Amino acid sequence: MIKLREEDWQIIRSHAEKTYPEECCGIIFGDRNNCGKTVVEVMPTENVWGTEAAADFLDEEIVHGRRQRYAIAPQVMLQAQKQARVHSLDIIGIYHSHTDHPAIPSEFDREYAWQEYSYIIVSVQKGKASEMKSWCLDDNHQFQQEELKIKS
Repeated sequence: MIKLREEDWQIIRSHAEKTYPEECCGIIFGDRNNCGKTVVEVMPTENVWGTEAAADFLDEEIVHGRRQRYAIAPQVMLQAQKQARVHSLDIIGIYHSHTDHPAIPSEFDREYAWQEYSYIIVSVQKGKASEMKSWCLDDNHQFQQEELKIKS
């Protein structure tokens, strides 16, 4: 289970709507315990898909633009890891949007996902954020939906 504050949902939603029709992305900071994960902060990031900052992904067919792909620059991830350490937090996940598609992970999402992270996907239909779901990888590197609780 992952617990998300209403204000964090609003940040994700706003970011997704603002970047539409391109995918948005961001980093999720929080804590892990026996009851799951608790989000403490979300950090919107730039979608650098198709730029030099996303060189690790350039083997992927570049025909897909930011409407169907996202990438967080490696230097942004490194900075986020340092920030998490300073504040005694963990990076517990990544969020991104799917434009005019459901909040279900793609094969691309699965291939580049990390086992310990939650992946929150928000569906943006015609510019309006709608459903939001969270996913994590199982031992077979397949996505399983995880319970997402929004608390006020």
